Amino acid sequence: MTMSTDAALRELAANFPRAGTLRWIGLRPASGVRMSAVASVEARAGAGLAGDRHHGSGRRQVTLIQAEHLPAIAALTGHAAVDPAWLRRNLLVAGINVQALVTAHFRIGDVLLQGSGPCEPCARMEQALGAGGCAAMTGHGGITARILEGGMLHVGDPVRFVALD
Repeated sequence: MTMSTDAALRELAANFPRAGTLRWIGLRPASGVRMSAVASVEARAGAGLAGDRHHGSGRRQVTLIQAEHLPAIAALTGHAAVDPAWLRRNLLVAGINVQALVTAHFRIGDVLLQGSGPCEPCARMEQALGAGGCAAMTGHGGITARILEGGMLHVGDPVRFVALD
């Protein structure tokens, strides 16, 4: 019996040969306030990150963006570099494709999360990055996730795909 093409592609897309790394954590306590970088934060199951304005807000309990995308965003907006705080995402990860986690289960340290969708850029990217900021972020906006099992997140924690039976 042969596996269907869709099933084979799903299996290949779930092949993560190595863990990624949590590189940066940012919190914003209120709307309109700049993100603050922290070394660790409590991730609360079903709620979000302690001290973040999106705490308790449904599918957008936490947002993630790919560190490898920052140079592309910088190049597209004419910046020498892009500070992750400008992008209004909570977690900056490297070494694992966050887009491949968009509906998957994954762990950052001991915290279990489930991708809940794409984190599309908003008009505020024009303010943060200048003219064309929203267009530059298209395809680079990262993902949103729900926290299924809480715990502490620390910069340096591994980011691993979790295959659930």
